[in-house]
Amino acid sequence: MRVERLHRWDVSPREAMSIQEELAPSVVAEGDVTDVRYIAAADVAFVDRPEHGRPKIARAAVVVLSYPSLNVIEQQVVEAVTEFPYVPGLLSFREAPVLSAAFEKLDHEPDLLFVDGHGRAHPRRFGIACHLGLALDVPTIGVGKSRLCGEHSEPAPEKGATTALVHRDEVVGHVVRSRDGVKPLYVSVGHRIGLAEASDWTLRLCQGFRLPEPIRVADHLSKGGSVSQ
Repeated sequence: MRVERLHRWDVSPREAMSIQEELAPSVVAEGDVTDVRYIAAADVAFVDRPEHGRPKIARAAVVVLSYPSLNVIEQQVVEAVTEFPYVPGLLSFREAPVLSAAFEKLDHEPDLLFVDGHGRAHPRRFGIACHLGLALDVPTIGVGKSRLCGEHSEPAPEKGATTALVHRDEVVGHVVRSRDGVKPLYVSVGHRIGLAEASDWTLRLCQGFRLPEPIRVADHLSKGGSVSQ
């Protein structure tokens, strides 16, 4: 799969913030996807290798599931050293390079992509889901497990309950209850999809778990688990 190189990766945190601000206007925050055959998801875990001191080996996992059966038809795992420091809001500069290497190995091009991380629910409106969405030119949804920015009221406890995530007087995402009584997810636009559509797809793919099935599988794979095809 082709991955467009949007910029160089060996940058400082200050330069990274400037890149985010420059690329954010390129995100298309509307639309929906039809005729979906393949849905991909991406996640990164850091491998604990004590001899290296702080874990700096990133393990990127990308899975492709058929739709609507949600059977895994392809998986790619890539490990690489990451030099970029942990800085809140700059996750993509730490994780996207190794994820890009995994996407480049894919034989199946997805019609829709889920990313474990934020999209426009980000201080500069350009989280990792936006970064990957632009680089891959694929409709992309960001699903965060915790809030990065913004304020919201608590959604009702039932699955499907949704409230707006607001940052600087702008709705940047939805706070979605994906299962009765569990902590909500933070859903936002990555690229080429509307926010309402992103939330609908997220709920559609939650198969009795808190996380949408594609992200749940990618998360398991990134942590060293096995996935059958």
